[in-house]
Amino acid sequence: MIRKRTNDRSANRPQRSTLWQKCTNLRALKQAHAFMLVNGFNSNPSALREIIFASAVSISGTIDYAHRMFAHITEPDNFLWNTMIRGSAQSPNPLNAVSLYTQMENRDVKPDNFTFPFLLKACTKLSWAKMGCGIHGRVVKFGFQSNTFVRNTLIYFHANCGDLSVARMLFDGSAKMDVVPWSALTAGYARRGELGLARQLFDDMPVKDLVSWNVMITGYVKQREMESARKLFYEVPKRDVVTWNAMIAGYVLCGSNEQALQMFEEMRSVGERPDEVTMLSLLSACADFGDLEVGQKIHFSLLELCSGELSIVLGNALIDMYAKCGSIERALRVFQGMRDRDVSTWNSIIGGLAFHGHAEESIKMFMKMRRLKIRPTEITFVGVLVACSHAGKVEEGWGYFILMRNEYGIEPNIRHFGCMVDLLGRAGRLNEAFEFIDSMEIEPNGIIWRALLGACRIHGNVELARRANERLLKMRKDHSGDYVLLSNIYASRGEWDGVEKVRKLMDDTGVRKERGWSVIEADDRALMQFLFDSKPKGNFRNHVT
Repeated sequence: MIRKRTNDRSANRPQRSTLWQKCTNLRALKQAHAFMLVNGFNSNPSALREIIFASAVSISGTIDYAHRMFAHITEPDNFLWNTMIRGSAQSPNPLNAVSLYTQMENRDVKPDNFTFPFLLKACTKLSWAKMGCGIHGRVVKFGFQSNTFVRNTLIYFHANCGDLSVARMLFDGSAKMDVVPWSALTAGYARRGELGLARQLFDDMPVKDLVSWNVMITGYVKQREMESARKLFYEVPKRDVVTWNAMIAGYVLCGSNEQALQMFEEMRSVGERPDEVTMLSLLSACADFGDLEVGQKIHFSLLELCSGELSIVLGNALIDMYAKCGSIERALRVFQGMRDRDVSTWNSIIGGLAFHGHAEESIKMFMKMRRLKIRPTEITFVGVLVACSHAGKVEEGWGYFILMRNEYGIEPNIRHFGCMVDLLGRAGRLNEAFEFIDSMEIEPNGIIWRALLGACRIHGNVELARRANERLLKMRKDHSGDYVLLSNIYASRGEWDGVEKVRKLMDDTGVRKERGWSVIEADDRALMQFLFDSKPKGNFRNHVT
């Protein structure tokens, strides 16, 4: 056990030593931790504060390591508790912040005025209104509501997911010359889509700092009002990287990838240094745009920015970008060059290999993942099932479909069912595919029926195609491709009466065929997009204190 002395009053906050300043990734952190253990600093309160602060707050992607270390500290002080709650609140899993506070209460450790703001931020990220209101009650109980930092965070919480009337009441009772509550309430109105009220507050602010400008710009961006965001952007007295990131991410969110890239070029031309958020947005744009050349330039810029050492998140984004731009070889090189990987890394490469038809390599990656005891997710199995479909491995696919539920407790969703229909359809087992759809535990969507209809076209099964088309038309009657596909199946079999019936049905329902539209290509592309495109567009950070 790591024992921490509690009688040292000299270190209320960690003084960042040269050793910890050099830690920029998990590998360097582990080396510094080993140095600390070997030299007997594991019982030094200041050293403990530094390593916990570094792993929980300063270094991206090392919060899990912080939790493992923290579990071995027998008597953490308030600073250590608050640091872990803070790091957990800003991590991808803010639920851990609430869990830590529960442990803190169970061990009769009294919270201070720094505990609650971090906890409230976690509740805001989780949209846990009831829990946040409970925390508000504890704030009042311990007498911290008059604390400026706590009050501002309460305003932000209530404005974003709590009670707006409470937020307004707290705001009206705050110091109106303090810009933070103005920004907090403005951000809350903006986040809830009430941009008129947000803009009114913004215009009424006695003093506007850069955070206020960024809050309002981000509010417009999240509502996809890019013209208003752009107008405000050019009015900002002095921009920072957050301002640029909001605009770049907004254009990506709206699908205006060329404008996002132009904004990046403008950003660099004025000497603003991009950060990880900038690059994630740009990589997303390149992936959507399919621009390999620009993607490679972004990669080179990344290597310069990170001195050759990529974070897990950036590595994953690069793998995704290269796979979507058609260069699975480069995606593999990025994967092989990553020192640290998470389950998303494996999912990206397994899915990328499967999408590009490298079924055997995709399945081998999955087997390696299992050997390394990395627990797969539902996305992993989408990639594996697509690989089995492309390789014609029906029985193996069935095995993975069963394994997903029986060994890992993952209930199949619409994507997994879509994979199985595609697998059976490609293999020509059309009746089995039809029966599988009928036995699905969830309602099949149009893409699943079209996958079966496409398989019927390939294998020339007119009767089953007609039945599948009937089911599809019950769901929707305005997609010309559904009619064209069935018409082509009849035509391929020389059944011209069937072709005529389909054309008459199109005329009766007022559907017109779209010109220059390949049914086969569009079906395959739609299915692959349906199976793989599950990630949200755009990258935003929370910049409001």
